[in-house]
Parts: sequence; C-alpha cells; structure tokens
Amino acid sequence: MTDKRTLLDALAAALQEATKVNGSTQVKPAAVLWPDTDRQWMPVFMNLREGCNGLLQLGAYDPEAFRGPAIWLKCLIGGSLEQGDAAQGAHIVHLPGVSRADLRAIETCPRDLQPLAELQYRGVFWSQSNGKDWTVNAFLTSKNGGLGLDVAQDKATQEALIQAVEAGVLLDRPVSELEGRSINAAWLNSLLAPNPARDLLVWMNDPEAAQSKWTKQRWAVFEKRAKTDFGFDPKADGVLAAAEKLAKATGPWAAVSELYKDSFGSFPKVFDLLSQVQPPQRSLFDGFEGQEGYPQANEGGESALRYALAACGPMMPDQAREEIAKLDKDHGVRRHWLWARMGQAPLATSLGFLATVASQSKQLPAGTTPGALAQSYQQMGWQVDAAALSALAAVTTKVDVDAVSAALRAVYLPWLDECAKRLQEAAKASGSLRGQAAATPGAVMPVPGTCTIFVDGLRYDVAMRLQSLLSELGTVNLDGAWTSMPSVTASGKAWCSPVANAIAGDKDDTEFQPRVAADGKPLSTHHFRKLLSDHGVQFLDKHETGDALGSAWTEAGDLDHYGHAHGIRLARDMDVQLAQVVERVVELQQAGWNKFRIVTDHGWLLVPGGLPKSDLPKHQAETRWGRCAVLKDSAHGTPLTFGWDWCNDVQVAYAPGVSCFVAGQDYAHGGISFQECWGACLESGGDREYCQPSQGHH
Repeated sequence: MTDKRTLLDALAAALQEATKVNGSTQVKPAAVLWPDTDRQWMPVFMNLREGCNGLLQLGAYDPEAFRGPAIWLKCLIGGSLEQGDAAQGAHIVHLPGVSRADLRAIETCPRDLQPLAELQYRGVFWSQSNGKDWTVNAFLTSKNGGLGLDVAQDKATQEALIQAVEAGVLLDRPVSELEGRSINAAWLNSLLAPNPARDLLVWMNDPEAAQSKWTKQRWAVFEKRAKTDFGFDPKADGVLAAAEKLAKATGPWAAVSELYKDSFGSFPKVFDLLSQVQPPQRSLFDGFEGQEGYPQANEGGESALRYALAACGPMMPDQAREEIAKLDKDHGVRRHWLWARMGQAPLATSLGFLATVASQSKQLPAGTTPGALAQSYQQMGWQVDAAALSALAAVTTKVDVDAVSAALRAVYLPWLDECAKRLQEAAKASGSLRGQAAATPGAVMPVPGTCTIFVDGLRYDVAMRLQSLLSELGTVNLDGAWTSMPSVTASGKAWCSPVANAIAGDKDDTEFQPRVAADGKPLSTHHFRKLLSDHGVQFLDKHETGDALGSAWTEAGDLDHYGHAHGIRLARDMDVQLAQVVERVVELQQAGWNKFRIVTDHGWLLVPGGLPKSDLPKHQAETRWGRCAVLKDSAHGTPLTFGWDWCNDVQVAYAPGVSCFVAGQDYAHGGISFQECWGACLESGGDREYCQPSQGHH
C-alpha cells in the first residue's frame, strides 16, 4: 500500500515519538525540548500544530499562536496557568535560535532562557542519536530517526532546501514520492518556481509588482535561476537587457520566446519593452532574416510597404502586379510573425490578399455567352472579389487604407471593367443575361416548414463566406443565378420572393418598383406583406419566429444599406453583417424551423477611389441611378440598353464596363457585371430541388 504520509506528517510523528517512554521504568517527561539553532523549522510551526496539539514555541507573547517567553512556558508546563488549547497533549517546546548547548551551560545561559534550563533534566531533547540537533537536512537524510532520503550535500542544494521549507512547498510532499528520488537544487527550485520562463515574463511585464508579490524565497530562486539558467542578472542587468535577450531568442531564451508567443496577452507591457530594442542591421539582400523578434523591424517593414503600395497606384496593371508579387516575396514572411497576430502588421496581412488579386486577375472569365461566362466566374472569378474585400478589411487607419486602396485599384479595377465588358457584350449578343429565356420569374411555391431569409446585397463571394459560417449548423448548398435587370432592390426583392408570380410591372414604374398583378397597387412594404399572407407565407419581423409548421419570409443583415452609407468600410465590417444573418438562422432553428432558403436581390461593386464616370445626357434620362437610368420615350437607346425585367416597355440604359453615371461612388449596383448580377441562393435542411433556379432566377 502506498505511503500517503507527507514530510510534515513524518515530522509530527517523530516529535510525538519523542514524548513516549516505557512507563514501567521511566517517568513521563515534563516536556520535549526541540532546539533549532538556525531557525530552520520556524516556517512549519503553525502547520505542524495540527499534528502536535501540545506544540509550543519560545518567542514573543502571543497565546493565540501558542507562543510565549520562557517564564510563560514554564508556568504553562508546570500547571500554574490555565491549560486551554495550548496544553492539550504532551508538551513539545520549539526553541528557535536556541541550541542544546545553550541550555546545558546554565551559568552563561541568557537570563530570559534560564526558566527552561532545568527542563533538560525533567524532560528530553528531540535530537539525533549522536546528540546533535535535528536540522532539516539531517531529518531528511538520517537513516536513524530520520527519513533516509537521498539529498545532495552541495551548497546550492542546501540553500534551496531551506528556501523550499520557508516557502512551504516541500513538507507537503508525500514521503513515497521522495523515496528513491535524488533531491537536488534543480528539483527543489522547480518546486519553488515551476515555470522559470513564465516568471521571467511576469517580472519583465511589471518588475516592481512581481517582486512585491513574490515571497523572499521565490524572489531569491528567481534571481538564482535567471543567472544560472538564462545568463541574466535581474538586478544588475535590468528589463531592457532581458528584452534584448528575448528578442534575440537564442539558447534558453528560445523557450521564453515561444511562451511569450503563446500567451502574449498575459504580458501586455513586454511588447513596449521589445519595441525599444534595436534590431540588427540588415542589407537589401538579407530580407527580414533574424528580425522576427523585433517590433521595430516589423514597424520599419510596415512603413516601407506603405510607401511601396502607394507607389503602385499610377502603374499599369501588369507592372503593378509584378510589383505586388515582389513585395509579397519580401514582406510575406512578416505575416507569420507574432506581431501580425497582435494586429501590428496590417499591411503585410493585406498584402497576402493583394497578391491573390494580382495573380488571379491576370485571367478573365472565359466564354461567349452569359451562361458560359458565369460558369467560369463561379469557378474562380469570385475569388478575386473575395480577396479584394479581405485586402481592404485588413487595414483600419487612413494611411494604410489609402496605400492598400491605391495598389488594389491598380490591379482590381481593370479586371472588373474588362469582366463587365465581356459580360455586357455577351448579353447584347444574347438579348439579355438569360439569353432567349423568358424574362419572367418562375414559380417558387411556398413549402411547409421552410423559412425564406432575404439578405439585401448578398454578393456571390460574400455568400460563399456565409456558406462557410452556416456549415457549422449543418449541410448548406449554394446555387448561383442571374438577378433581375436592373440589379436594384425594389425590383430584385420581388423577383426572388415566393410570390413573384403574383407581381407585375408597368411602363410607368420608372423607379423599378413593380405592382401587385391582381389590382395594380404599387408593391409597397404593406402590400408585399399582404401578398405573402394571401399566399400562406408568414412575414416574420425582426425576432419573430412564427409557426415552424408553415412557410415564412423574413429579412436579415444590412449589407446594401451599410454599403451605401459607409462605402469601402463595408469590407472591414462584413463579418459583423454576416454574423447577424447567422444569428437569425440560429434563432429560427431553435424555434423549430429546420429548412432554410437564403435569397438576395443583387450584388454590388466596391472600388476604393470610386468608379469611373460615364456620361449620359440629362435630357435622355427619365430617372438616373448610379449604374443605370430609365430612358425617356423620346430618347434613342444607348449601346447598352435593355428592357426592365418586370416590364419590357421600360427601357433601361446601363453604364458601360464598371463606370457610373454618378461620380465619386465607391459602392454601387444596378448595372451589368458578375458582381452585381450573379446572385446566390443558399439552402439548408430541405430538398436540394427547392433551391434550384427556376427559369433563370432564384
């Protein structure tokens, strides 16, 4: 059976054993005297009381701590004072600072100690068999009355032994754990400071607070281990010297560096220290080798990159692509540094996405029909848009946003424009985006148990991100299809609704708001909700959850409104917008809905610095939008004119490429491009057929 006794239990047992005598031949001793010349046993006194009820201590008068002067102890032992708790059990008197020899020499014995001197004749000493006092080392190592443990006898171990006792981390160890173990300085120090690397970081983070919080034993061990294990003297060298070693991260400091990387949030002030350390000089050919541990190197890299990205602005697309690739080769390594994880390398982070845009924008969607082009875009083109958003999302300050915007515009805008022109030429050749297919919405009958969630402005690449987020809730399928033309909310929302077949347009609807087909009333919010209700579709407002056995329509997210209000900031806050959609899905799922269909009305273009301006004479336009305009009856059609999907008599002129009829717009939609017109439909939990595009729409 394993011995569960601790060292403290063994010490208590040894003291109690000293009180025992053979009653037939000996008189019970008046007290057991426990000399402790070097005060080694002082820290264990109060804890030892639990195993030795009669334990008393020589010292300043404090009866609650079972401590008092010699005369008080003498009276207590003699029965002249009320016994109380202090006298329960055999009397064992701990004598800190007193040796056995002090009591033997009665004539020279200090006066305040003399009342106890005669107890050596009526009592017994707790001492070794050779008459020497028990020290901590002797008690642990002696095989005659001690524990017979293997304790190294070098100076470092003996110092660490006393420190471990003082700190209270040794005597609570099980005896069985120590038997057969070599007790040395390294092991004892590991008890006092089990994580020296962490202690270094704690101290570097706030030296004064660390020293005041630690016990003197803990501090002494910290100093010792810093010198022996890390080649560093906390007092003599100071925190800046420690920061230099941490930045260099060689030898034993490599472990400290790794710990800092894993838990830098626990040591916020260490970064400020590291920021003061000068990195080693590097040449143009060295790159950032050997610079990883220095915030100044990262900061310098960010400054150089900011200038270089801004310089890409005036370049031709191919030149800018080459320059971005070179910059990524040099600065890409910084994305793997700690400072990037700490948010200190936003430009290096953005550069990774810029490099993707630069590389993949060399290729344009292939095909001669809108359908073939869309298939090509769906395979790869959307990744360029996704990378462009991520590049903008990585930066926050104006100078960084301006630098990234300049480089992004140089490679992204030409690609967008050429993609749009290819699609527009294909649409002109086919007569529309859907070719010869009827430009009317297909019937999407409400399905019981299915909730349709409308997300305004859910662009295809953003829908891919949403699909990834929703995949944690279950299997999610994504389909792509053309939105209505033009790609605006009033028209597109009705187009993707489950009541689309009950909606129609009129030649007077120049604001692209269709009507209720049955009575010709404008499709206002009120009439749209009534139309849903008439077709058995519940309208769920905000946090309403409705009856999960029926079918429903609800709206979530605010991408389009946010884009119009904040422009390119939409890229940075995209995750917040998508989180609202996910939250709504979870809310409905918890209310019992198990089939979801997420639809949208249109996508959008987002270009820092604004879309190019395209002119359209005012006298030709009945109403003018950013990317499209309704032509007057007297106007001649432009090279890019199509009928409104809800009413072909309404002639709509589209801005060529990705240009805009209104100057200075970063965010716009309503035109003809993959980003605006290739919509997404996500479905989860239902039959896949339910979400397939019908007659060319969602």
